Amino acid sequence: MKNRDYTLILDKSGSMSLTDQPGGVSRWVSAQESTLAVARKCEQLDPDGITVYTFSSRFKRYDNVTSGQVETIFLENDPMGGTNLAPPLKDAMDNFFQRKAAGQITKEGETLLVITDGEPSDRREVIATIVAATQRMDQDAELAISFIQVGNDAGAYQFLKALDDQLQEVGAKFDICDAITMDEMAEVPLMEVLMNAIGD
Repeated sequence: MKNRDYTLILDKSGSMSLTDQPGGVSRWVSAQESTLAVARKCEQLDPDGITVYTFSSRFKRYDNVTSGQVETIFLENDPMGGTNLAPPLKDAMDNFFQRKAAGQITKEGETLLVITDGEPSDRREVIATIVAATQRMDQDAELAISFIQVGNDAGAYQFLKALDDQLQEVGAKFDICDAITMDEMAEVPLMEVLMNAIGD
């Protein structure tokens, strides 16, 4: 687990502002606490800093981020816009393969943790992007994607579960996706969440 890089991809689309979480807080605020816990654990495992993306209709990338800076990222961003997940996913995976081709990968692989509340508006592109990435992989532990769902959007749940369970049926070379809800995550140790992303 320590010999991996970690990337957080945070959904800041408009629906993250919905106040349907316990205590009447928004999904964005609710996601912050869990995201900070994940970031702290990833920072322990990956002390050179993690990569963080925020995405809605567009995405922004932050490199070599500490867990303290994750809090600032939440403060600097407000939920708005659509849920275009494929572009940040593609950027993160392309970056991994570029470093791999250049011989700059010193670790066993990379884990992407996607924290989202809704079904992406670019579902087909998301599937195609993940399937294409698996075709570039040499072994199944190289890349892992864990989808962590905030809120209880049924469409999002079904889509993320399909990524978890049916990816190889649509041409993926390896099963690299795992999906879990924020509620489920509260009941298992973070290390288990991170391990399931790799060994699902």
